[in-house]
Amino acid sequence: MNSNLPPIPESPMDTLSLPRSCFAEASQSLAREWLVTNGLGGFASGSVSQANTRRYHGLLVASLRPPLERVLMVAKVDAVASYGGSRFELAANEYADGTLAPRGFELLSDFRLNGLTPEWTYALADARLAVRVWMDQGRNTTYLSYTLQQASAPLQLELAPLCTYRDYHAQARGGHRPAIETTGQGCIVTWFEGARAYSLTSDRGRFRADQDWHWNFRHRLESERGLDCDEDLLRPGVFSAELQPGEALTLVLTAEQDRPELAARALLREHKRQSELLAAVPAETPDWVRRLTLAADQFIVARTDASGMNAGKTVIAGYPWFGDWGRDTMIALPGLTMATGRFEDAAAILRTFAAHVSEGMLPNRFPDGNEPPEYNTVDATLWYFHAIAQYLDAHDDQQLLVDLYPVLRDIIAWHLRGTRYGIRADARDGLLHAGERGVQLTWMDAKVGDWVVTPRIGKPVEINALWHYALTRMAEWARRQHDGTSAALYAGTAMRVAGSFANAFWNADRGYLNDVIDTPDAQVDASLRPNQLFAVSLGTELLNAAQQRSVVEACAGALLTPLGLRSLAPAHPDYIGRYGGGPRERDAAYHQGTVWSWLLGAYVLAHYRVHDDAAAAQALLGGIAPHLLDGCVGTISEIFDADAPHAPRGCYAQAWSVAEVLRAWQSLESTRTVRKLSKVKHG
Repeated sequence: MNSNLPPIPESPMDTLSLPRSCFAEASQSLAREWLVTNGLGGFASGSVSQANTRRYHGLLVASLRPPLERVLMVAKVDAVASYGGSRFELAANEYADGTLAPRGFELLSDFRLNGLTPEWTYALADARLAVRVWMDQGRNTTYLSYTLQQASAPLQLELAPLCTYRDYHAQARGGHRPAIETTGQGCIVTWFEGARAYSLTSDRGRFRADQDWHWNFRHRLESERGLDCDEDLLRPGVFSAELQPGEALTLVLTAEQDRPELAARALLREHKRQSELLAAVPAETPDWVRRLTLAADQFIVARTDASGMNAGKTVIAGYPWFGDWGRDTMIALPGLTMATGRFEDAAAILRTFAAHVSEGMLPNRFPDGNEPPEYNTVDATLWYFHAIAQYLDAHDDQQLLVDLYPVLRDIIAWHLRGTRYGIRADARDGLLHAGERGVQLTWMDAKVGDWVVTPRIGKPVEINALWHYALTRMAEWARRQHDGTSAALYAGTAMRVAGSFANAFWNADRGYLNDVIDTPDAQVDASLRPNQLFAVSLGTELLNAAQQRSVVEACAGALLTPLGLRSLAPAHPDYIGRYGGGPRERDAAYHQGTVWSWLLGAYVLAHYRVHDDAAAAQALLGGIAPHLLDGCVGTISEIFDADAPHAPRGCYAQAWSVAEVLRAWQSLESTRTVRKLSKVKHG
């Protein structure tokens, strides 16, 4: 059977190569990760070393109810090559006793992302063996190919898949014998009665059934996170084949019941899809920004309802462990879709969430099970107005406004009269109050048991900046809908909020905005946090020019880092410089200094509003570029340590991190382009 794979064209702009120092040494190779996604919430992921360092690492993590019910099926495939009388073990595994063996990463001559496709090249004497992983969009199917690029003799290849069947948040211990049905060139695995069967097949060679448990794999990052870190994996059998120079073998791992696409066709289609994503990016765009356009694609996924029917589009908040969250989706939406020209996806996501509005609130989270959505958020709903406004400003879709306007009007009505968790407009000043004891409603939402780390009950500063923004846009939209009565109400309320805002939040002694006012004990929280930036970046003139400049300077002086903004100033007694330890220690540090890269978007746009220098503001985003070679290669982590050197932490790929950097860059680039054209026009 001819299974040669076509060469995939490479563009220097769209290929990201790691220097050898990043993959040839254990600590570096184990620390760097890769991610491939399938548009359903399913994914494949691992470390560059090929050792699984997280419970979430696997070659087939299927999403059985997109984008949720994610089940890890195939954890990894360990490869052994025999060539020229020598045996080369390409795999890497870490065990509970600390042993790291084999050490296949020491054979690597290259690791790169070709678009979104990770590729390893192993140097085996004078032979070069390339390994490539990709997924089929819209299907729970992973392809793993081995191509003998050059050699002076045939190469014998043995592949041992290591399997499980578990919720991707869990760890599994072995011992039982699942049902393994041998097929012509592979097997079908049914872990237990009622489990989704999955198959492993090869397009050349043979499969020898031979069940064998492999014990006590250690996931070092789970140990660092204070969690259980060991598991066992089952080898259902071994694939073997002989490769001549130029030949390829491809394993197909799938949880789908129908016949998978031929590997060559699937690979070309995926390359074509990625090329089309990049076609919308101007050629002069810096390589690292082009890379973010590809990274953005990984977060946009399908959503199905309880019956399995298509229910539109949504956004995965972060890989590997987040699902779709209302807050994250609405913050990320402009950068993931409008900045990348994906207007149909934007409209689909906005419509999807409109269907889940309840008592004037967007859901905060869709649980992994069949539980109803959770609505413990005040800002997700307000960010919804921002996402819609960004969409309508970029794309003249009046029908979307017509369709969503009744929902938006209902949302404002609920906020004016009051809804869940004490969310209501204060009749005295028009400002929005939110919060009850024991509940976390803003993006600073860490909670350990009954302990809410940053409760922020009262009137948080960014919530009221967003509230004012929502009212001003609603006044405009009401006029477009010829709803004069509502337009007058929204405009009047917005003016009232604007009149109250600066007097209520401005801290003249410190030269910046208080973080929360009207707390339950009638106190003011004057902590220096980045939340105040939205009073400048949203552009609704809540502050005078001097106050805006002072806010930006205060945040720059204490909070700005090359990778994002600290969530709390270092001088504060509650500041924590490193994010680490067990769940309680990590949650305690989450918003008490930890750096968040998504805040760079608000900061650089606020900087531009104050200094009127788009190039200088863009330059402040450049610290992200080197990070694309760290953490999960080619994307942006969720958080970083507050103290230098700002090591990446949390989710290794975060939607709003990618989106806000991309949105800010594109917004500033548009500004620069308009000004250049204006200069040309006027001589």
